[in-house]
Amino acid sequence: MRTISQVAELTGSSIRTLQYYDEIGLLKPSELTPSGYRLYNDAALQKLQQILFFKELGFKLKDIREILEKPDFDRIAAFKQQKELLLLKRNRTDRLIQLLSRLEKGEQCMSFKEFDLSDYINALEAFKSNQTEEVIRHWGSVENFDLFIQKIKDDEPEVAKLAIKQFGSVEKYTEAMKYNLEHFSEIMEIQLSEEVKEISKQSEILYGKLIADLSENVSSAKIQSIVQEIWQFIQKNSTGVSLGKPYMNMLIDAYSNDYIKSITDSKYKKGASDYITKAFRHYLETHALENS
Repeated sequence: MRTISQVAELTGSSIRTLQYYDEIGLLKPSELTPSGYRLYNDAALQKLQQILFFKELGFKLKDIREILEKPDFDRIAAFKQQKELLLLKRNRTDRLIQLLSRLEKGEQCMSFKEFDLSDYINALEAFKSNQTEEVIRHWGSVENFDLFIQKIKDDEPEVAKLAIKQFGSVEKYTEAMKYNLEHFSEIMEIQLSEEVKEISKQSEILYGKLIADLSENVSSAKIQSIVQEIWQFIQKNSTGVSLGKPYMNMLIDAYSNDYIKSITDSKYKKGASDYITKAFRHYLETHALENS
């Protein structure tokens, strides 16, 4: 058992912070001494460690408490997801540091103003706060949605390029996405048109062909031919916009995401998402796709 002072010294949290966590029910002491002093065991310290990781990632205390109180909360799965989010955050920071190093040397680097998605990202954060039930219903959990937001932040330049191609400008893209968020429930409830249903059906058939035999080498002519068929199908239904390497990278990232992976594996079979990722990556590495 450790006293509150010892826990504060060990973790770098203030005594007042730990007292506040107790007051709001986020982290209760393991027991109290006869004099009323708080004591914490190893289990409490493990929980505090989890709280501190969530805080580092920008989670609100209210959200952290709700996550930790879930009956199906998986501590190890949470650590894996936190690690993925922190890696994304680190990659973005590394790129910013590289840019600053180039600017320090007097290099003329392009302005990133035209690729600024902060307005859209703020709208996503507001949507998460105001429509938490919708977020959980369609993304599985608040953590998955945070991962989705972090991926947009990490891939901001590439996402912005696609937005400009499809909508003409980041501003128009943001305006359209904000509208979609404001009318999210209605949009999700609208019955799919026959045309969209047909596209979805064809897409499922193509992906079904791709993952029919997971023992088949992804580099085989047969598999790569199916990937090309899928890529051509995507291009055909992209409203006339030529999609290149950034979009393929986004697809690969999507199927590498834990949430998308679980949905895909549940829909087709276990290992399907990893197989699709490998097949797409091989296609990307062996075909000259447009960079813009």
